[in-house]
Amino acid sequence: MTDGLAGGLSRRGFLSRSAVLAGGVALLGSAEGLFTAPNAGAAPGPGGSGGPGYGPVVPDPAGRLALPEGFRYTVVSEAGVTRLDSGEPSPTNSDGMGAFPTRANGTVLVQNHELRGARAAAGPFVVPTPPEYTYDPQAPGGTTTITVDRDGRRQGEYVSLAGTSTNCAGGVTPWQTWLSCEETEDLAGVNGYTRDHGYVFEVDPVDRDANRDPQPIRALGRFAHEAVAVDPGCRTMYLTEDAADPNGLLYRWTPPRGFRGGKGALRRLGPTDGAFEAMLCTDREGTPIDDLSRATEVGTTYRVSWTAVPDRDARGVPARLQVDPPQVTRGRKLEGCWWGDGGAYVVSSFARDESPVPHDGQVWFHDPRRSTLTLRLRFGVNPDPEQDGTYDGPDNITVSPWGGVILAEDGEGVQHLVGATPSGETYPIARNDLNSNEMAGPVYSRDKRILFANLYEPGICYAVTGPWRTQR
Repeated sequence: MTDGLAGGLSRRGFLSRSAVLAGGVALLGSAEGLFTAPNAGAAPGPGGSGGPGYGPVVPDPAGRLALPEGFRYTVVSEAGVTRLDSGEPSPTNSDGMGAFPTRANGTVLVQNHELRGARAAAGPFVVPTPPEYTYDPQAPGGTTTITVDRDGRRQGEYVSLAGTSTNCAGGVTPWQTWLSCEETEDLAGVNGYTRDHGYVFEVDPVDRDANRDPQPIRALGRFAHEAVAVDPGCRTMYLTEDAADPNGLLYRWTPPRGFRGGKGALRRLGPTDGAFEAMLCTDREGTPIDDLSRATEVGTTYRVSWTAVPDRDARGVPARLQVDPPQVTRGRKLEGCWWGDGGAYVVSSFARDESPVPHDGQVWFHDPRRSTLTLRLRFGVNPDPEQDGTYDGPDNITVSPWGGVILAEDGEGVQHLVGATPSGETYPIARNDLNSNEMAGPVYSRDKRILFANLYEPGICYAVTGPWRTQR
């Protein structure tokens, strides 16, 4: 397979201000001030051709992870190969992940394992269920916590949340905990489950005792959760829903008066504490937008308001069916969500027949101060997913300390970690050479030296180091 990434340019090449569809090929575009990440593009780029990023990726002799010249990786964990401190094999289906600093200048990773369905049918590498950390002994998912030293070398791994289902992405809180999101609406009795699912759980990366007797945060709603971003100032949370028929919603949880967060604060909330609402977008004329896929031009900005969801625990009717356009705006496969640059980045992975306009990915930015939602990046429908050099299906997202954002690809064909610059160009950071499974969970260490990322299956966590500061 040809690389097709000479000069480090994206699969879609330069992004144009508008999405232009010609013969099924969409060219995406640069909008002025596409991102507002600090110090973006301030460092000089590496030698060679003048594209963004770090140059083309180089095939990995081990056939695992292709990286740009000068970068290297180590394996932090691998399902069925590395072992937990308790002796069981590391679980599979590695998805969203948070990174937290240690006093010894290392990093603690909290890694989701998106295992679903009946535990007995979930394969050999499920999350073990130590009773003190288990919510539902019949559910196969959860989180493991991995400690690494300052160079990314593995020091240990243990179960920090068990007995949950479909732990997809999540988010980091300002008080340094991980919110693990269940992407399911299964109730007790389904798949043999003994408890209801579809919630957010909080995991403390340091204090194991804080993770005993895990309880769902019912105030954050019960639906097919994907990710959550927390405003560090007012503690408002933004939550994405990965759903179809109809498409999902972007929710906002506004904390009750006096809530300041902190470890243990979410556990003390009542099931209806705070306001739980869904997003409504309107255009300049005040016309409600029924679906985010209608936006085809980078730079499109909508006014945002919020509609109350009557029953956030969704006992009788799913949350997204309790409100309909023109009260809310839907989005197909609302995926990654990350706080940065004073707002929440929100990813819509792709849209097809069930959406007004097909696309292969959108990245939006919600500015709560201005009550706006702006389209920052759009991928047109990928004409040839098997051709390396065309990105599609962005999923997890993180804000890069070196400027712009990093997206984990969950599309068709070749899978990458993709960077997007403030000027609106994309470039490869890594390519999965092992198989066609998605990349997931990109997140940097506090000192910016290591990018951690997962390969969903078989379930591998990589630590990537190299000349990050040379980003063009």
